[in-house]
Amino acid sequence: MRIGVIADVHANEVALEAVLADVPPVDGLVCAGDVVGYNPWPAECVEAIRDRGVPTIMGNHDRAVASGTSFRFNRMAAAGVEHARAALSEAQLEWLRGLPAERQAFDGRLKVVHGHPEDPDRYTYPAEFGPDLLGEEDVLVMGHTHLQHHETYDEGIVLNPGSVGQPRDGDPRAAYAVVDLEAGRVEERRVEYDVERVVAAVAAADLPERIGTRLRAGE
Repeated sequence: MRIGVIADVHANEVALEAVLADVPPVDGLVCAGDVVGYNPWPAECVEAIRDRGVPTIMGNHDRAVASGTSFRFNRMAAAGVEHARAALSEAQLEWLRGLPAERQAFDGRLKVVHGHPEDPDRYTYPAEFGPDLLGEEDVLVMGHTHLQHHETYDEGIVLNPGSVGQPRDGDPRAAYAVVDLEAGRVEERRVEYDVERVVAAVAAADLPERIGTRLRAGE
C-alpha cells in the first residue's frame, strides 16, 4: 500500500496543484495540517483537500483561523490568519473547526500529527527524531517544521514530508513524500512550481511582501 503524504500547504494553491499533479499512483493521501495560513489562497486549498476527502489533522494555523486567535504569531503569520478568516466561507471554517489533533489511518498503520505526538505545537526537528516517538503505528507523520526528513528504525518510520507551500530547508521546490507501507520505505519528493506567480499574488492580496519573496530561497 502506497500513501502520498503532504503537510503545511499554507494556502499556496500553485504549489499544491503542482504536488497533486506530480503524485504517482497511490492508494490514498494524508495531510499533516496547516492547510491555511500565510499565502493568498486559503479557500481554494481547503476545497482541494476537502473535495478529495484527504484525511487531515489540524495545524496551528488552521486552529488560529478556526478559533479566531493568532496566538504568538509574527506579523506575516498573523496577516495570513486574518486573510484566511476573511476569505473562507462558514462551511470552510466549519471544516477547519472539525479537524482532529491527530489521526490513525490505514488500519492504524499510519499516525498523523502536526508538531509532536504529545504536543501539536511543538517543533520536532530531524535531530530529535527517534524510535521513542513511535507508538503502535508503523509510520509516524509530523509536519510543522517545514523540513523534509525521515528516519527508519526497527520500530517503524518517523517522517516529515516537508512543506508543500512554504519549504524552509533552502530548496524552493514544493515538498511531499510517498510511503510504501508494505516495503517500509519512504520516497522524499520535490516538484517545481511557479514561485513568481505566488509572489505577485501575495502583493496583490496586500499581504506582507516577505511571505512571497522568502519562497524564492525556500526559507
